[in-house]
Amino acid sequence: MKSDTQHSTASADSGWTQAVDGDIVPHMKILVIEDDLEAAAYMTKAFREAGIVADHASDGESGLFMGSENSYDVLVIDRMLPRRDGLSVISELRKRGVNTPVLILSALGQVDDRVTGLRAGGDDYLPKPYAFTELLARVEVLGRRKGSPEQDMVYKVGNLELDRLSHEVRRGGKDIPLQPREYRLLEYLMKNAGQVVTRTMLLENVWDYHFDPQTNVIDVHVSRLRGKIERDFDRPLLKTVRGAGYMIKDEG
Repeated sequence: MKSDTQHSTASADSGWTQAVDGDIVPHMKILVIEDDLEAAAYMTKAFREAGIVADHASDGESGLFMGSENSYDVLVIDRMLPRRDGLSVISELRKRGVNTPVLILSALGQVDDRVTGLRAGGDDYLPKPYAFTELLARVEVLGRRKGSPEQDMVYKVGNLELDRLSHEVRRGGKDIPLQPREYRLLEYLMKNAGQVVTRTMLLENVWDYHFDPQTNVIDVHVSRLRGKIERDFDRPLLKTVRGAGYMIKDEG
């Protein structure tokens, strides 16, 4: 499969993609459910180079869990998966009320196969092999189709606001500049405002790490983030829940 990622450039700081024709594609977050680890590594790397946050699940059961428990703009699902096949994953997600657009990838490309995939709840179907530019374009179309409500594009906790379109953060009307990792950390915390977010959840959803949650990388970034969003403000928002994790909440 030939890479076509040279057709777009991405800003790592902004999370936005500037396409060759000048179109601006907003930052998206997708889940790739693919058991071929080499293909998955290629896809996630290419998507990230295009300014899209890409998580990965290597089997149907873990993909179903991640797709149910996390918010994504698009799900890219391979049809043939271990533990639970792709069509079963899609059907179960729909039963659970998850309406995230789904792009099915499959070596089965006959008309009947595509019809079966679409009837199972898929929104698009791309036979293998494929060019990455086509995959990227289809994902972008599905991402726009999702059409997240405007209220979901701005997270608010007290007087702290995070705009997911402009990637601007303000508190009390004051702009708060954040580094990309700090922004992703705050975005995830605010998306789960009022709930305890564990260290493992942060490692998997903000850092894409799957190892010992005792690493201090989280503590360092939380400390920096807390300093930026709480400096010069009387009421703290970001709390450490001893033995559990972190929570952002306005108790005023």
